[in-house]
Amino acid sequence: MREFTDCIFLKITPEDRMRIREKMDEAGVTNMSAFIRKMAIDGYVIKLDLTDIKEVSRLLRINSNNINQYAKRANETGNIYLEDIKEIQEQQEKLWEIMKEILQRLATI
Repeated sequence: MREFTDCIFLKITPEDRMRIREKMDEAGVTNMSAFIRKMAIDGYVIKLDLTDIKEVSRLLRINSNNINQYAKRANETGNIYLEDIKEIQEQQEKLWEIMKEILQRLATI
């Protein structure tokens, strides 16, 4: 537990309080004290939209499952099909393209 040794009191108008609350909502923060402390120290709060990263994770799971199925079939039959390999390569290329886009956007933050 943190020990607080000093307090700062801040007077704000109702409009300022409402605006702070709006900024907290935008950032997904619920603790006003923590929000104001973070803003006073760092000057900004960054909230990332991670929906595309979740999508890449989903696609990676699908691709991994496909690879496992192809490996299982290859172990059972001793055959690897060219179409399967091409499909895996195409899926991997799509995933890499999505990851490059995500990394480019993150680099601009």
